[in-house]
Amino acid sequence: MTILLPTTLCLAAAAALINFWLAIRCGQVRMKEKINIGTGGSDLMERRMRAQLNFAENTPWVLALIAAIELAGKGGGWLAIVGAVYMAARVAHGFGMDGGSLEKGRGIGVMVTMLTQLGLAVVAVLVATGRM
Repeated sequence: MTILLPTTLCLAAAAALINFWLAIRCGQVRMKEKINIGTGGSDLMERRMRAQLNFAENTPWVLALIAAIELAGKGGGWLAIVGAVYMAARVAHGFGMDGGSLEKGRGIGVMVTMLTQLGLAVVAVLVATGRM
């Protein structure tokens, strides 16, 4: 029997693309400022590296919870929407980490990330205890 997880697969693909985009943004600063290793003392390099690492720290948990909920048969349209909002917030966070006029994106990204993880964790417990 083949188990398909369309929501998880689509969100994992989106995550890979966002991670690639964040890496490209780091590479652009490295090339422009001729930074070989680390931040080279560049504030923008540090901000972009942190944006990518923050994405890498949080996204696996979100994807794991989404996959578990979907495997339990409790997914549906709402789960895809939650995942899409999370991914959009991570893009906003990436832009916001640069500072300037898009700095609000950082706060939005952090808030949505925390609420997404908390909400999915609650749902996972409800599913596991048979309450959902």
